[in-house]
Amino acid sequence: MPLGNSTTFAILLSRVRVRRIKTKSEKVFLKRKSANISSSEQPANGHVDQSELSSVGVISKVLRILEALQNSSIGLSLKAICADTGINKSTAHRFLKHLERENYLLRTEAGAYLIGPRLTQLSARTNMSAALQAIARPILADLWRSTQETVNLGVLDRGTLLYVDVMESPHEFRLVSRVGSRRPLHVAALGKVLTAFLPASEYERVLHGIIFQQVTPKTIGNLTQLRAELEKVRCQGFALDDEEALLGCRCVSAPILNNERVAIGALSISGPVTRLSLAQVPGLAKTVKSAASNVSVAMGFSLRRTLSYRA
Repeated sequence: MPLGNSTTFAILLSRVRVRRIKTKSEKVFLKRKSANISSSEQPANGHVDQSELSSVGVISKVLRILEALQNSSIGLSLKAICADTGINKSTAHRFLKHLERENYLLRTEAGAYLIGPRLTQLSARTNMSAALQAIARPILADLWRSTQETVNLGVLDRGTLLYVDVMESPHEFRLVSRVGSRRPLHVAALGKVLTAFLPASEYERVLHGIIFQQVTPKTIGNLTQLRAELEKVRCQGFALDDEEALLGCRCVSAPILNNERVAIGALSISGPVTRLSLAQVPGLAKTVKSAASNVSVAMGFSLRRTLSYRA
């Protein structure tokens, strides 16, 4: 997974050796930092722990360097890193050399710095599904309160849609999927957005692995229909299940995107067609797209990048 998430950085911070800051520019930073601390955050005696502020300054700078490198596929030179982060050259060079020595970064023959093997391994070990579920939970709860319908969190797992969190509608007549249950990708709105926003390297493989079961008369029946539907999903940014998984039920879903606009998960609102009319779909789509975007931001991803998910 990409390195822009808060979980990866949290793991990294436990391993990065923090050194006290001694340069003149960093002392200026500490004075400003101390001045900005509110009275409620200060100890009772008014004394501010300068070593703690030093540690905060180091952590902040290291994270800014890693975020700059994470957004560059070809690496960055020392000069480019300084320009991107605002960190002075001598300080950035010291941090970069330390991270390189510890194998968190690599330096090419041309002098560019890249994310290194140790940091990549830390990212690979992170349980993204657990992190996603924990971060999405309060946003899912807000979505549930605002719609009073069943809301779902799903991920792509082994070529199928896997439900990892579900909050049931308080209405007596409601649509509910069990946590841990699975559905074919082509029948559910969650499955459609997860497929539509796959990286190019996986898109065709996943498509050709789908077995087109006709769950209802409205279920997508072949690959040609699915391709057309997925193109529509990519253009509008959400998917609709219009009685395709279960007669009498509708579902609207939006993807949780990372920096490369690849879906790492998806949110959905589902309910009976008597409460989720077609006229309500645009409003529901706007609501669920906003919630999904909030999860992306909470996961540490930037929504400023507007590159297409594939060339």
